[in-house]
Amino acid sequence: MINIGINQANREEIAAGLNQLLADSYSLYLKTHSFHWNVTGPMFTSLHLLFEQQYTELALAVDVIAERIRALGARALGSYSAYAALTEIKEDNGVVKAEDMIRELLNDQELVIRNARALYPLANQANDEATADLLTQRIQQHEKNAWMLRSLLSE
Repeated sequence: MINIGINQANREEIAAGLNQLLADSYSLYLKTHSFHWNVTGPMFTSLHLLFEQQYTELALAVDVIAERIRALGARALGSYSAYAALTEIKEDNGVVKAEDMIRELLNDQELVIRNARALYPLANQANDEATADLLTQRIQQHEKNAWMLRSLLSE
């Protein structure tokens, strides 16, 4: 029995939203890592390093998200098929142009932001400050990542 001041129905619904965030984050991690390996062109060094910075941060984030799901008493998803079923982030299907990589990652960062933000009302209504704090941190990081990617596309 879990007695942390959040009823079971709310814990389950919040955990489902966090599993969505986990699926999005892990899928974005995998895609960013692939782009890190495969980027070419005149911006190679800067993009290779930027992508590494972003996927490294995501690798740490998925652990924090999964641990929050577990603290709420739910199972954290942990398979590619489960993530693929939940996320709208498309896999790297052989993108070769650096600018296309940047655009895809920017769109994916913004998707994660929107999905994380959509969970706020439930976390607030359930007085789940820990999840709200996690969401705030994730949104801040993804907004920073999106800004950096968007800045590379400016004329």
